[in-house]
Amino acid sequence: IVMNVKSFVSVIAALMCLILAMASKGGAQSPTVSGKWHFVLQTEGGERTSDPTFEQNGDKVTGKWGDADVKGTFADGKLNLSFPYNSDEAGAGTLKIRAELKADALTGTWEFQEYSGSFKATRTAPAQ
Repeated sequence: IVMNVKSFVSVIAALMCLILAMASKGGAQSPTVSGKWHFVLQTEGGERTSDPTFEQNGDKVTGKWGDADVKGTFADGKLNLSFPYNSDEAGAGTLKIRAELKADALTGTWEFQEYSGSFKATRTAPAQ
């Protein structure tokens, strides 16, 4: 079979595109919030820390924040949690966390009862 140079280059270019497409699908993992985290919440009374563990399945996030069962979502780099929580200082309420994931850090805001503030969190251990 005789192939001219133009056809040969076209075939090679198509094969390279196919290889790159296959590599990008298998090689890049979607970001996840699964794992252990260290949160530093800014409050009126100073910094408060917490070390929750999250598990992500699709967009759904579950886990533990102290004794509380975490419930929420993670999609498009945004974490949204809302779950019942009992604070030793303020009593029972709903803790809401809104954050954006960049690398292994979360930054965002928290709300609990009439209180609110900002926070930063770093991943302390990836999910296994």
